[in-house]
Amino acid sequence: MADQEALADAASGAASGAASGAASLRRSAGSRRDAADSSENSRRSDGLTAIRDAFDLRAPGYDEGAFHRELAASVAAFVATSDAGTVLDVATGTGLVLRALRSRLPGARMVGADISPGMLAVAREAFPGAEFVEADAAALPLPDASVDLVTCVTALHLIPDARGAIDEWLRVLSPGGRAVTATFMAESRRPVRAEDQAFDIDHDPFASLVALEATVAESGFSVSRHTEWRVDQHVVLIAELVAEG
Repeated sequence: MADQEALADAASGAASGAASGAASLRRSAGSRRDAADSSENSRRSDGLTAIRDAFDLRAPGYDEGAFHRELAASVAAFVATSDAGTVLDVATGTGLVLRALRSRLPGARMVGADISPGMLAVAREAFPGAEFVEADAAALPLPDASVDLVTCVTALHLIPDARGAIDEWLRVLSPGGRAVTATFMAESRRPVRAEDQAFDIDHDPFASLVALEATVAESGFSVSRHTEWRVDQHVVLIAELVAEG
């Protein structure tokens, strides 16, 4: 009888030890996940701050170069619609895309979101009829299903949480809405500015049609049509995205 009690006590102790060990492992794994999440959030926050600072510096002379103006005009022509009630330009900068769309969509509500207050100051002065908000592209301050057209031009490679930004497009787009992107292709020569070294740049998920299709599919989009825009050393993929299903 004593032997049986001893065995039972040993089994109970072993089970208790195993449970305690499992709980300790779960706590340890949870702590590692929390630390990883904290590190990633910190990286993204630092990236946003660096991007904000860099583009604040570039804001006063941003519109002087022909490249951005010509690309904005080409994106507006590619959009080819006259029935969008609300347009959202993500990473709008100085609002060049919205300005290019203004004559094509004279009755539309125009909204631009950007992380740089310096760029937005230029945008507000150049296009007072539009609404400009300072916002993280991955946390847009707009209601669900409130936008008919989203545009995002040569910015996805800069956004620290590009997947989160694309997820936001799906959230804010109304049924039947579309997104139009413009991304540098792999063969495009992209000079790197000294101030750009302060934050990560990742062109690869958007640098070809195949790569873009795979990237946006993770958020529930498919590419419905596309074109390539070339000027000097730049090659830009302009694509229209629609929600799958």
